[in-house]
Amino acid sequence: MKHQAESADAESRQRLTEAYREEKPRLLARLRAAGRTWEEAEDLVQDVYAETLERLPLVSGIRNLPAWINWLFTRRVTDLWRREKVRSALRVEVTEETLREIIAGTGLDPLDEYVRDSLAEALNDALRALPAPQRKVLEAQVFGGLTFREIAEATGENMDTLMARKRYALANLARVLRHWIEE
Repeated sequence: MKHQAESADAESRQRLTEAYREEKPRLLARLRAAGRTWEEAEDLVQDVYAETLERLPLVSGIRNLPAWINWLFTRRVTDLWRREKVRSALRVEVTEETLREIIAGTGLDPLDEYVRDSLAEALNDALRALPAPQRKVLEAQVFGGLTFREIAEATGENMDTLMARKRYALANLARVLRHWIEE
């Protein structure tokens, strides 16, 4: 009985190893096409293999193992994307709030003309350095007080596109103005 179980595990392990070898190049290519580094792609594919290996007794009951591995892989990629999206959204809110504090002069001596002039100059330079689509959305939304819906109606562009442009613009501004934020 014990020998049969070991034999079944060995057969399942062999099927899994063959399916993994067969699918690995495709999985890596999907991740690389999605903009992941080689190391990130290797790690995720290895995680999927390890997770499948933990479920070795189930492997014998799976008819189309490559399809199951692809399903598991897709689920893992989706989870990763959702976690990154949440982290990105949190960063943008903090960045936007920090940017508003800088623009309002929070923490700076309002009588210190040099500080205010330097900040205004740095902000203007940073805004001019942004790609035009990002700058236009940021100016309309933050400085013009327009909503994304109003900007979308005026430009005919998708609201999600506009939100992404603003997120990228804020990230770029935060990077360029980091020394002002950290002071």
